[in-house]
Amino acid sequence: MKLTRRHALAGAAAITAAPLLPPLQAKAAAPMADKQAPSFYRYKVGDIQVTVVSDGRSTFKLEDSFITNAKKEEVNAALEKAFLPKDVFTIHFAPLVINTGGKLVVIDTGNGPVAKTNSKGANGLFGENMVAAGFDPKAVDMVVISHFHGDHVNGLLTADGTPAFPNAEVLVPATEWKFWMDDGEMSRAPAGRMQGLFKNNRNVFEAGLKKKVTPYEWGKEVAPGLLAVDTIGHTPGHTSYVLSSGSGKVYIQSDVTNNPNPFATNPGWHAFFDQDAEMAEKTRRRVYDMVVAEKLQVQGFHYPFPGLGHIVKDGAGYQVIPAPWNPVI
Repeated sequence: MKLTRRHALAGAAAITAAPLLPPLQAKAAAPMADKQAPSFYRYKVGDIQVTVVSDGRSTFKLEDSFITNAKKEEVNAALEKAFLPKDVFTIHFAPLVINTGGKLVVIDTGNGPVAKTNSKGANGLFGENMVAAGFDPKAVDMVVISHFHGDHVNGLLTADGTPAFPNAEVLVPATEWKFWMDDGEMSRAPAGRMQGLFKNNRNVFEAGLKKKVTPYEWGKEVAPGLLAVDTIGHTPGHTSYVLSSGSGKVYIQSDVTNNPNPFATNPGWHAFFDQDAEMAEKTRRRVYDMVVAEKLQVQGFHYPFPGLGHIVKDGAGYQVIPAPWNPVI
């Protein structure tokens, strides 16, 4: 049949007059997820395998006293420059599990399982993420502690106060151990945060671990390929590490800086949690000048996950260039 203009107009009229079909109901393929996947990331340093295991993060209101020698307006400007929200601050936590081939070594332990409940699941995640990464806490040979702040030592205990790594030797900086276990230092500590730290450390190391620790000195290997180095200021015995294997090397900086925005970009800023802020700044500049000169990779406990990158000089400060994610190990 030959299609004429009359047929076309009649068809169009029929379409216009026809009732509309009910719209199809779109259905989601699955309900919205309410949690992230387990967070861990692996890379190699020579023959040693490093697994960065997230303990989560903590976000809190930015107080005027958070950085003692900078105004809140300056801090907010630095945060906004880094595309971070103003008036709040976020701290990330990332302990390490190191497989040397002969030893399974944990470096720092995060906020502990009690923190998971208190933070509504935002931190205290090291234990479950470590298991998700394929590690059994009972198989850990050594736990190496960098310093005695709660976000580094509380994960030494389970929720019921027993050792989280029952078969591991716990190694602690000798200078740090001497300071926090000294009754005289505890009696002289200011009320508030410092008294709280002393009490927490007594709970972890005396009540929980029964003082079953091995103090170590700086300048020596505390585990295969893991050299302990002095980076004091943040605490009296604060320790960082150089992990070496073959031609591979990474500087594990512990808390030389906190979040690099703004503490690497503004190395002269003093955070309230640095026990000796002037010394912490000197240490920060010394360490970062060294890693810049030697082009060392840096692993940061408080860097955004997974915390591996390089440091470059940037004006009067430094910039952290994150290492690209690698899908193979």
